[in-house]
Amino acid sequence: MATHLAAAFKNAGHRIVQVYSRDMQHAALLAYHVGAETIDNLDQLNNETDLFVISVKDDVIGTIAEKLTQYQKLIVHTSGATHMEAIQAFNPNAGVFYPLQTLSKTKEVDFRNVPLCIEGSDENITNQLTALAQTISNKVYRVNSTQRKVLHLAAVFACNFPNYLYGAAQQLLAKNEMDFEMLRPLILETAQKVQDHMPGAVQTGPAVRNDQQTMAMHLEMLGDESALKVIYELLSQEIIKNNNTDPIAK
Repeated sequence: MATHLAAAFKNAGHRIVQVYSRDMQHAALLAYHVGAETIDNLDQLNNETDLFVISVKDDVIGTIAEKLTQYQKLIVHTSGATHMEAIQAFNPNAGVFYPLQTLSKTKEVDFRNVPLCIEGSDENITNQLTALAQTISNKVYRVNSTQRKVLHLAAVFACNFPNYLYGAAQQLLAKNEMDFEMLRPLILETAQKVQDHMPGAVQTGPAVRNDQQTMAMHLEMLGDESALKVIYELLSQEIIKNNNTDPIAK
């Protein structure tokens, strides 16, 4: 998160003053790319910095925010699942700057297409963060902490769980000496469909047809893969139920 966000700010013309990490080597690598100073001690922070961005594991956001209290600057975190109060407990000048995207250090992301969810502790801060977000993204939303937690949960269903299922599919193919490459066009087509339609309207597969014979065959093929059997049965039953109750899917 820190890597991509810092790069987006730099590309938009903002100055990254410092990069902090407990690991000096990690901080130095990012600082080099964005032309910033490297520090590994929060007491070394430049007091003239306008904004502190906390991009760490959720369970230490409050710890970092408490250490930044002495500077009395605007502080934001980038978490989808953490309430803004994690900062407000120590500093009234608080906000959230949450990019709704799956990020990897090795893959570049065009931040112009990344939804940025903004929250501020007051209207002035919200406006400041919105203006900042608009310099790096065309998709800026005001989302409060309660809404953001729901959004984060929805993202787990839309991103993390499907990726696990891709892995399960890859393992099934590998056991039968087939390449995951064969599935990539199918995965891409499925993702493209929901850009223009609601998911229920484009659901396909044996469950949506209530094809009991095919589903029974699939379960038998899974053999001793008990966890995958449970997942297959649960998801199939949910698809059948939704198809019977959702008029859009019929």
